[in-house]
This record gives sequence, structure tokens and C-alpha cells, in this order.
Amino acid sequence: MGFAHRGLHGAGVPENSLAAFRAAIEAGAGIECDVRLSSDGKVVVFHDHDLRRLCASALAVESTTAAVLAGQKLYDSGEHIPLLSELLELTAGRVPILIEIKCRGGNSARISSAVSDELANYAGQVGVMSFEPGVGKWFARHAPHARRGLIISSRASALDRWRSTLKASPHFLAIDCAVLGRTWVAKARRQRWIYSWTIRTPSDRETGEVHADALIWESDGRPRI
Repeated sequence: MGFAHRGLHGAGVPENSLAAFRAAIEAGAGIECDVRLSSDGKVVVFHDHDLRRLCASALAVESTTAAVLAGQKLYDSGEHIPLLSELLELTAGRVPILIEIKCRGGNSARISSAVSDELANYAGQVGVMSFEPGVGKWFARHAPHARRGLIISSRASALDRWRSTLKASPHFLAIDCAVLGRTWVAKARRQRWIYSWTIRTPSDRETGEVHADALIWESDGRPRI
């Protein structure tokens, strides 16, 4: 089933919410989520740098305590911004989790360390990934047992890809589905697993099933049962 992008969200079910994660678990899908570091060093599950889009608030995640963030409602749904620990407790190893680590202001080492601490006693399948190659570098050095990935956008040049991969030493690459058919992707796949994001249409899914090993999907990109 691959990974439900930010959980299995939709009408009335906000992205990166416990409700979206419950829906993914019920569907038997892996969970992809985003995490950031609050001002008091807690790992919170949230995509954006600030709360404008999802909570109609000007608060910035990295400048706000976890307690204040937890009091913000997503889309007026009643769902709160969860901690990573809440997601881990909810999932309890039932489905794989893929954690995208969002860095801000040079905090890649701090957030990597915090995520590693949260995962220390978690027995389920989990992987970490980031656009920031410093995250992979940190995990390779301090938690080499953790499965780590590097996210690559369609805009990355060949030099950027080479430099980032060398620094991050990833077990897998998570690649924008827009570039899946390119020669460099096929070459990279001979060395590492390829995950692809974000699969949103049946056409994306068909391409991904040919050129990638795991799909990160939402909406109409949901795999066929």
C-alpha cells in the first residue's frame, strides 16, 4: 500500500492529524508525516513553518512551545497538532512510518537528535528522510541502524544530487514523481531503493509502479487493492 502522504486525509480529516493516521492504519497503509522542532525542543508533527494555512494563526512552529501548539486546532476540526510520541503510541508498529524531518535555522543536528531519542524504544518499522543532507549525515554518524533517506526535488541539479547523496549517505532516495522516468533515476535505483512523492493521480501511480519501489500517495493516487 505504500505510504499515505501526511496520513489518509481528506474532507473533515486534516493532514498530519491523528485522525488521518488512524484512517491510514485502518486502510493498512504506511504513514508518511512531517516533523518540526518546537521552541522547547519537542518533536511535533506538522508540515509548514507557520500555522497560517492550517490553523489561521501567525505562530511559527520553531518559535512556539509544544503546549501552545497542541492547543491549536487544525481546520477547526477539533484535531490538534500532535507530538511524534503520540503518533508512535497510536501506530504501535501496526504499519510502517516514514518521517520527513523539516529543518529550520540550522537546527538539523538538534532535530535529528530529538527524533532519534523518540525512536529509541520504538519497535515498529520506521524510516527518516529530509531534503537537508545534514540529517542523513547525523543519522549515519550517531544512529547508523536507523533507515535514512534523502529527498530530491525535480529542480535539483546533477551536482546538487551528487553532493547531497555523498553527504547524506542514504539508504534510499525519495524522488519527485515528475522526474521518475529519467535516466539518472534508473541508475540510482541500481544502488538504492527509490521512493516517490507525491503520487496523486492514476497516471502518477502507473509511472511510479514502473520506476519506484515505494509510493508516497494521496487522493486518486491511492494504490489499487
